[in-house]
Amino acid sequence: MKNDLLFDFTVDKSKKMVFINREFDADLSLVWDAFTKQEILDQWWAPKPFVSKTKERWSIQKYTSISPKTNFKLLNAFADKDENPELPGSEWDLNFSDQNGTTKVSVTIYNESLARMEKMIEMGFKEGFSMTLKSLDELLATLSPSR
Repeated sequence: MKNDLLFDFTVDKSKKMVFINREFDADLSLVWDAFTKQEILDQWWAPKPFVSKTKERWSIQKYTSISPKTNFKLLNAFADKDENPELPGSEWDLNFSDQNGTTKVSVTIYNESLARMEKMIEMGFKEGFSMTLKSLDELLATLSPSR
């Protein structure tokens, strides 16, 4: 596993946006699958010691655009068990690209509410998301052939 992979996390309060760029030592197809297939996503989408189980913690992710293997966009909001959203939510834009054998994922998160974004950051989003992506690194190492 490569140790010099890009990880950049930037908050722009004036635009109410978070920008994340992260490289993974895995093929693009595998990274795409890790973000889009439930059986893989549930193995890494939570900072340890938490685990992700689809439909365990209620949230809504409404996909607004999907371009296979390159991009997907979604609206994200926490919700109650009846799928009533806790507004406001956020808009996620994820871009995937091959970088000479590694895969770069660029995430842009737009929050309609500056207060919501600040609360998200205060609650440890950067640290939690960093830990979550480390879990993905570890999983990809087990799933990647001969890496």
